[in-house]
Amino acid sequence: MWYAFLQFWARILFPMAFRFRFFGKENVPRTGGVILASNHQSFMDPPLAAVALDRQVHYMARKSLFEHNPLFTALITSLNAFPVDRGRNDPGAVRQTLRRLEAGEAVIVFPEATRTHTGEIGELNERLFAVACRAGVPVVPTLIEGAFESWPRSRRLPRPRPIVVGYGKPLMPGDFDGDAEALAAACREALLELQARARRLRGRM
Repeated sequence: MWYAFLQFWARILFPMAFRFRFFGKENVPRTGGVILASNHQSFMDPPLAAVALDRQVHYMARKSLFEHNPLFTALITSLNAFPVDRGRNDPGAVRQTLRRLEAGEAVIVFPEATRTHTGEIGELNERLFAVACRAGVPVVPTLIEGAFESWPRSRRLPRPRPIVVGYGKPLMPGDFDGDAEALAAACREALLELQARARRLRGRM
């Protein structure tokens, strides 16, 4: 109920504040384990990537977010976030991700590992795609566009700017013979195509 309550208000506030739009939601499976592989533009990205979906999602979030403010830790934990140590291989985070995928959950990951400095899509960490190959679940390329203009690294708080989220067609690890590097490359190509479409849409907003 808590998740649904916050999602309800986000669906009202995001269009008001950011003229929020989305496309491709039909590409996200409504049930079963799935990874949403998103670019990373701002602190708002986790709720932006999930607000339009008709299922709960789980988040892989950097470990430091769980270490300083107990109230914030309780909030993000209540919204299905779990920690990952970005500075090294983190077998605990891998096990957590696999458990949630095997339980039929949707997990959002940010393979760039950190927020963009330019708004462009960087290289993707193939280790996260190796998890998808191990779990045998689809990967949905998830594109966020406009959050960088709203809340770049240089700003303390977000400002109203149009934001678009797009979901690409699922990529199946089996189609890449379990090759995480090839899966990562295909996902980045799909994100670039989604970004071009999202930028055209923002231009008309």
